[in-house]
Amino acid sequence: MDPLQFLTTAKVAVVAGKGGVGKTTVTAVLARAAIRRGLRVLVVELDGKLGLARLLPGVEVLALSASAALAEYLDSHGLSRVTRRLVNSGVIDVVATASPGIDDIVVLGKIRQLEQSGLHDLIVVDGPAAGHAITFLLAAKSLLTVRGGPIHYQAAEVAAMLADPARCQVVLVTLPETTPITEAAETAYALEDRVGVHLAPIVVNGVDSGPALPAADAPQGSPLRLAAEFRNARRVLHEAACCD
Repeated sequence: MDPLQFLTTAKVAVVAGKGGVGKTTVTAVLARAAIRRGLRVLVVELDGKLGLARLLPGVEVLALSASAALAEYLDSHGLSRVTRRLVNSGVIDVVATASPGIDDIVVLGKIRQLEQSGLHDLIVVDGPAAGHAITFLLAAKSLLTVRGGPIHYQAAEVAAMLADPARCQVVLVTLPETTPITEAAETAYALEDRVGVHLAPIVVNGVDSGPALPAADAPQGSPLRLAAEFRNARRVLHEAACCD
């Protein structure tokens, strides 16, 4: 299978994984791969981080925070004067984080709006760490209990996007080690069972593969031999982790 085939099967790819597995790097690689295929790509990084803009010069990158998304949402609903006061007073930051699920649903709502705009063939989202990814993507289902009103409508629209594999998929990133792989498997089951979102192929990052290095050719106890023995041990560990 072409490992980049899934880039053309959904309009939104949310990249998630345990902290330290290279999630942001994989986001950048996927974006570059999609651009090389001629796709119009938007990269979204959450919480207002700016790392991807440096990794991807010349690529459209949107830094999206919950407070900014909430301010835009209120402004689009005719509350621009109120929004300005909330922003200036700092109250909007409190609202975005104090109401369970509100911060996540406004961010997801903005991503849905971008997906529906038709301006991009693929939106790659540098999503939250694996633990938060579940609650982040569950926000829509949780807020469907709100009866009527704009919050219910927003939650329903986001839930429809997440449930459609042609619109949204989650790319899990892990390392070839026992703990990250175990957590990735648990996250995968939770996302499918509880969220109902479709999973793209899992990316196993940082795999050290190849034939064993000739450590015995170097003098006993030399730095070169120790380095080769360490490298061989890592390759055995990675191969076992990937196969299991």
